Amino acid sequence: MKPIHRLLAGALVAGAALAAQAQTRWDLPAAYPATNFHTVNLQQFADEVDKASGGKLKITVHANASLFKAPEIKRAVQGGQAQAGEILLVNFQNEWQIYGADGIPFLADSWDAAMKLWRAQKPLLEKKLAEQGMLVLYAVAWPPQGIYSKKPLAGAADLKGMKWRAYSPATSRIAELVGAQPVTVQAAEVSQAFATGVTESMMSSGSTGWDAKLHEHVKYWYDTQAWLPKNALLVNKAAFDALDAGTRQVVLKAAAAAETRGWAAAQRANGETLDKLRAGGMQILPPSAQLKADMKKVGDIMLREWLDKAGPEGKALIDAYAK
Repeated sequence: MKPIHRLLAGALVAGAALAAQAQTRWDLPAAYPATNFHTVNLQQFADEVDKASGGKLKITVHANASLFKAPEIKRAVQGGQAQAGEILLVNFQNEWQIYGADGIPFLADSWDAAMKLWRAQKPLLEKKLAEQGMLVLYAVAWPPQGIYSKKPLAGAADLKGMKWRAYSPATSRIAELVGAQPVTVQAAEVSQAFATGVTESMMSSGSTGWDAKLHEHVKYWYDTQAWLPKNALLVNKAAFDALDAGTRQVVLKAAAAAETRGWAAAQRANGETLDKLRAGGMQILPPSAQLKADMKKVGDIMLREWLDKAGPEGKALIDAYAK
């Protein structure tokens, strides 16, 4: 090999080595299928970070609880086993009541109200997560929650004794208040739980129902618009701080874009998934006046209980939200 060729080859090898050194890889576990709008949004966030950072930061999204199960993701990010991860905030209410604010029935029951609640919740969340060595990059709401049921519901009394899928402290408490039987079932297991009779009812969005193809097993969905829980993307602060300043800015910019895009996608997904469930044979119905009144009572009780547990922080949050 001629000296000049040797020099060029050496330069290429050195360049490749430097590029490899400069490239950072993150794992991002998520609990929902790759086709769910939250996961699609996460993938787009990861792709934008890759592109805008010139390949310096590559984020691998692990969908459908394939890397960590839903309840394990927060701990994985906090402990550094994953550099980032998406969680459903209400899942962690037992750890800190503020996580469960968007699971209180009928506190925030529209898209605008849900965004207003997020603005009130975010400063408290940022402070708590900072104490735990994490940052919140963005949050996106799920569509409004309705009641899936294998049998028709005239009022809450019809839920008495039914097996009810619970996935958070709030959904377990709803079951207790209406006399249903709470059964803990994670998102990835919903389809099997309804198919095998492990559960017969739950409160969830059209998106979750479509992900689980519930029209194959459930006849009714009542549009109670009870609450709009949020998924939040968390990042390990040490992993974030280890990035160079330019890459950190890329991540923050991509996160802001993902939040805006995600809320719009959630609203689209609500209409699309309910249409698909209807086309599959499920009856999409407004709640009766009785069912609505019964569930409102449940919401009032749960707000009082939540305020008792959440103390001054909870009162400050509700006051900020009410402004």
